[in-house]
Amino acid sequence: MTQIEEGRLGGRTVFSKQFKDDLYEESSGKCAICSGKFESRYLQIDHRIPYEIAGDDDPLERDTADYMLLCGSCNRAKSWSCEHCANWTAKSPSVCTHCYWAYPDNYTHVALREVRRLDILWDEDEVKTYEELKRIAEEQEVEIPDYVKRIIERHVGGQK
Repeated sequence: MTQIEEGRLGGRTVFSKQFKDDLYEESSGKCAICSGKFESRYLQIDHRIPYEIAGDDDPLERDTADYMLLCGSCNRAKSWSCEHCANWTAKSPSVCTHCYWAYPDNYTHVALREVRRLDILWDEDEVKTYEELKRIAEEQEVEIPDYVKRIIERHVGGQK
């Protein structure tokens, strides 16, 4: 039988149900990346700064600000991006504090690339709008992200 030792179970960090409940309440049940609303069981606790870079806190002194809840899809995307970032080998936690994957509301880079991301989740009745955008984009023979960028650029005055 596997035992919990020093806040770890088989090499993985163990979080109390109360800790996850606190994160869930703070996030209003939303994934920190895509803002999709999920039941708690579908969200995963993730270190804002990857464990591989900054290690782990004392399980008795954890601060919810150092963690976030991610849906499975966003957690996999973050893991892949972080593992392919040059900082994965440099291991500078301060670099991560300015990264989208750690602080999607306030960042200067995405895995050391000067880019910006906007993840939009189309939910329930909004799916109709998405399907209409997709149809128009296909008619214009452009990818939907490019079509949405055009709409936004026109809206903010770029007129492309």
